[in-house]
Amino acid sequence: MVAAILEAAARILETEGLDGLTTNTVANRAGVSVGSLYQYFPGRSAILAELTRRERANLATRIQAVSADARNQSLETALRRLIDAAIGHQLDRPALARALDYIEPSLALDDEAVLLAETIVSTVANLLRKHGVTKPTEAARDLVAMAKGMVDAAGLAGETNSKALATRVSRAVLGYLYN
Repeated sequence: MVAAILEAAARILETEGLDGLTTNTVANRAGVSVGSLYQYFPGRSAILAELTRRERANLATRIQAVSADARNQSLETALRRLIDAAIGHQLDRPALARALDYIEPSLALDDEAVLLAETIVSTVANLLRKHGVTKPTEAARDLVAMAKGMVDAAGLAGETNSKALATRVSRAVLGYLYN
């Protein structure tokens, strides 16, 4: 039931935006009673917070899967795959990503955001360290910030061409490392 409620909320955000998201519309779209919805979520903010957690977990899973596969790849290939994972996360459901990016600061999930950022930076730093990059943690922070900024900006602008975005982000990331 929780999964159905979260997916209903995601679809409402994608089609109607934040203004269309109420507990009644979510319950209706999920096919559950409002009372049942309230057993799991005390209100709209709780639904949005859990939906944000779900999407963050999806991103973390993608990053960790690519990282696990990257052990025997060149640094450039591994970085391109990490970039593709981040872009895929943002552009697979761009309207949802934009809505959650907009609402996230009001959800008081700062500690969770910091933990996700630290996990991603640590993953990239380990990859850079393995390939002999000087100051891997510092470089990882810079690369993650650069890629996140570019990917988020593209998502907010409504960009849908993941290949073009991947090319630009890869150029920036590789230029940072090799210049």
